[in-house]
Amino acid sequence: MTTALLMIDVQASFPARDYWDEALAAPWRIHQRKLLNLASEAGIPMVRIFHEAPGSASPFDPERGLIRPLEGFNDAAAATFHKRAHNAFTDTALGEWLDARGIRRLLISGIRTEQCCETTTRVAADLGYEVDFVSEATLTFPMQRHGRTWSAEEIRARTELVLEGRFARIVEVATLQEEWREHAA
Repeated sequence: MTTALLMIDVQASFPARDYWDEALAAPWRIHQRKLLNLASEAGIPMVRIFHEAPGSASPFDPERGLIRPLEGFNDAAAATFHKRAHNAFTDTALGEWLDARGIRRLLISGIRTEQCCETTTRVAADLGYEVDFVSEATLTFPMQRHGRTWSAEEIRARTELVLEGRFARIVEVATLQEEWREHAA
């Protein structure tokens, strides 16, 4: 089965947000980099997805100049798509691009575990793709609701809970590395 790595919203817009926390980003950077390197070594194309919100006066407004790869992740992409929806399919030609190449398996990584990564996973599964959600290669930040702060770890655990076995297989980078090593042998 042909596979592609989706790198979702790994863009310079996020460090400009007030919730950006480099202490949370540092371990994610390691896993995202390792996944990118492994995919490259395995000949798996990386598809870059950017989120943009024109006219919003936010870091996601293209006029701000931050719709570009996050520092350290400007690897060559097989394709790049710009989205305005929370998933990478609704308002892009991603599905057509994948289908034209016979790609039926997706590796999901990127920024905002519970938002664009999770939403893309759900839509991809509904469209019939086999999805591996590489949770440690997704990044999120604490959120508040009704006076309670939900940690990044709690949000990630919740996302894994609702996706696993329904929309995706939750997988670690090391597991993929071992599987690809066995497949190559």
